Amino acid sequence: MPVANRLGPAKMTPNLFAYLALALWGPVALWLYRTRSVSQATIWTILGGFLLLPVGASLKIQGIPSFDKGSIPNLAALAGCMMILRRPSNLWLGLGWPAILVVMFLIGPFITAELNGDPIPVPGLPDAQLPAEGNYDALSAVVSQFFLLLPFFIGRQALRSAESSVEILRALVIAGLIYSIPMLFEIRMSPQLHEWIYGYNPSDFEQEVRAGGYRPIVFLGHGLAMAFFTMTTVVAATALWRAQTRADRRLPPAGVTGYLSLMLVFCRSMGSLVYGAALAPLVYFTKARLQVRVALALVSIALLYPMLRTANLVPTSSIIEFAQSINQDRADSLKQRFDNEELLLQRASERIYFGWGRWGRSRIYNEYGQDVVRSDGYWVILLGQFGLFGFLAQFGLLATPIFRLVSSLKFARSAHDRIYLGAIALILGINVFDLLPNAGLRPWTWLLAGALLGRTEALRAAVLRPRERVNASPERRAVIN
Repeated sequence: MPVANRLGPAKMTPNLFAYLALALWGPVALWLYRTRSVSQATIWTILGGFLLLPVGASLKIQGIPSFDKGSIPNLAALAGCMMILRRPSNLWLGLGWPAILVVMFLIGPFITAELNGDPIPVPGLPDAQLPAEGNYDALSAVVSQFFLLLPFFIGRQALRSAESSVEILRALVIAGLIYSIPMLFEIRMSPQLHEWIYGYNPSDFEQEVRAGGYRPIVFLGHGLAMAFFTMTTVVAATALWRAQTRADRRLPPAGVTGYLSLMLVFCRSMGSLVYGAALAPLVYFTKARLQVRVALALVSIALLYPMLRTANLVPTSSIIEFAQSINQDRADSLKQRFDNEELLLQRASERIYFGWGRWGRSRIYNEYGQDVVRSDGYWVILLGQFGLFGFLAQFGLLATPIFRLVSSLKFARSAHDRIYLGAIALILGINVFDLLPNAGLRPWTWLLAGALLGRTEALRAAVLRPRERVNASPERRAVIN
């Protein structure tokens, strides 16, 4: 029975099965690596963990960061690759200049900690202050950062082939089709599966009631995350449809695309619906080069957004007026987001280069010690914690594969390869762009970025290696071969 009268904050009390699911994901991943190809096992270890593991539950060991939905699949994939490839060092060697961004990403927390050794007085808190950042906090942050980056390194090494590109799109479509079954249940009966299976609801029930119906969340924590994932499956299905490639030999690509598009409509999220309505026609009707340029524009906007907001160059008033012409409630929500962004941006600007660190030091409190702002966008959270240094390191790494693909796409000789690369670039670009209004950076996004970077490197190597072989000495030629 639907539980339409159930409102209020989420109750975060995981049951035993939630912890068991987290603990068993490692063995599941190792089984995948023993029974599937490295590329398939890597994709399903990361994507499956994202889709199936509980939101908010974690296994905590004293002295190290928590193991949760965001880190366990990453570590499991690393263990699987080390077991099969037996060359773990190759996962992160040879990056070239992006290695500078990796170093920035990993040393940033230490610089932030050194510059935030002062406690911040906040009347109303138990200790009347927020703690200073220390070396232990910096080390903990670096370990968390490293866990976050693992799918990037793994994807670059394990998903660099043309076959891996189509496997990524196939996996998205198959996952969308399978996931549509519990989605349809929640659309009809209300979002209950996470609570029934893991013992708690990770979001406020009221937020999932839209337009006289329910938004599904399944195991993704929020209806917006569910809608965004469904949108990416539509884009992937459209690419397979254009290439006349079946995700499953029994299902026609056009029918799969139409069905997943219908599921996107049922998700009742205007933002993801707009994304899908814009990107799916791009994938089907335009050349890959234009698709990559659109992806480049999306990540460029994301990279420049803090500077544009600081300089008041983002037309927030016009955006709100446009939203009002569609729906007043959505316009009010958007205005609240912009207002909160402005407050947090002003706070971040006080320590703009390296941020305030963690422990809520970048937040704004009233005289009762209550946090008075809501942060939706990942960019402003990251800017407040680690400043422009951390922001550019993280967003720069996510954007690098698309910048590389702009000059590498010409080396793709197969029409199908170009279709797949254009679609993956758009999916990655919209993932990065969506970090402006939302805080949905997930291991799956990092895996896509690493896979796309590895593919651009493989395309370049296929062209440059023969030239190098011709001009090399006999000794060097033997090494190249």
